Amino acid sequence: MKLLFTPVLLSAALAAGLSHAAEITVVNFGGANGAAQKAAFIEPFQKSGANKVVMVEYNGEMAKLKAMVESKKTSWDVLEVESGDIGRVCEEGLVEKIDFAKIGKKADFMPAAIHECGVGVFVWSTVLAYNADKLKAAPKNWSDFWNTAKYPGKRGMRKGARYNLEFALMADGVPTKEVYKVLATKAGVERAFKKLEELRPNIQWWEAGAQPPQFLVAGDVVMSTAFSGRIDSAQREGKNLQVSWAGSIYDLDYWTIPKGTPNKEAAEKFIAFASSAEAQKTYSTKIAYGPANVTALKLLDAKTLASLPTSANNAKDAVQNNLKFWTDHGEDLEQRFTAWASK
Repeated sequence: MKLLFTPVLLSAALAAGLSHAAEITVVNFGGANGAAQKAAFIEPFQKSGANKVVMVEYNGEMAKLKAMVESKKTSWDVLEVESGDIGRVCEEGLVEKIDFAKIGKKADFMPAAIHECGVGVFVWSTVLAYNADKLKAAPKNWSDFWNTAKYPGKRGMRKGARYNLEFALMADGVPTKEVYKVLATKAGVERAFKKLEELRPNIQWWEAGAQPPQFLVAGDVVMSTAFSGRIDSAQREGKNLQVSWAGSIYDLDYWTIPKGTPNKEAAEKFIAFASSAEAQKTYSTKIAYGPANVTALKLLDAKTLASLPTSANNAKDAVQNNLKFWTDHGEDLEQRFTAWASK
């Protein structure tokens, strides 16, 4: 009996070992966000005895995902995407549908974190940031951002339509609660582009999240739109960069599983691990982004909570990104923006 079953047991053990050693690729936006994910999600996941993880950085290029899926050569297992992209990649069948029962309890998550094709990773915010060492008077809102007479110099802005159109309308006097109502009209879109045109000579575009703090510290721009967590990271490094939260736009990034990955089960386990309250709490202590798993808020101290986009003070005059608006109109508006910016 011993001789009979030994090969079978050995074969099972080898199979288990190979499965255990399977490597998964997690793709994110790198920088401070990537470093926080490595410390809060990736390293603890590996230490738990789960799969080895290779972290890859990208800038949100969906064309590569589409090429992988269409060629049936998917090498990414877990992919972080912005909310403006998740609707489209879901509709186009580029990512797997999510079985939330394998992730956690829906009641533990903020409603916006639950998507048929994704799981919220964290809540982040695009804010008005400035270098307090270089400006005597702090800008308070987007009207100040547009005021080049009072604040001469370049403005850093992300190269894209999303958020810039909203900021332009706020600078033109639209209240935060009415931004998407106005932007949903043809007249509102024209108004936003007209306001952007006013600022065009003073704009310095950025594409990677690490650039705004660099521009601000170097003095290349006097203020910039920026991801709040990137400014928090610069502050931790001793830089005197500050944030005006009025009119900030908060949003979520989502975990997705690229269609056709051979490691779907391991990908689900990673997302479940990264979505746990403890992992989410650790992430928010590494970078000032709010947890998508709201039970993690109870684990955070007052100092950490005060720097998160989801804190009461910071969110009181903020705008939640309208996912449906950008899913419905994003492609057309981005095309128009690209044509405008290239003139």
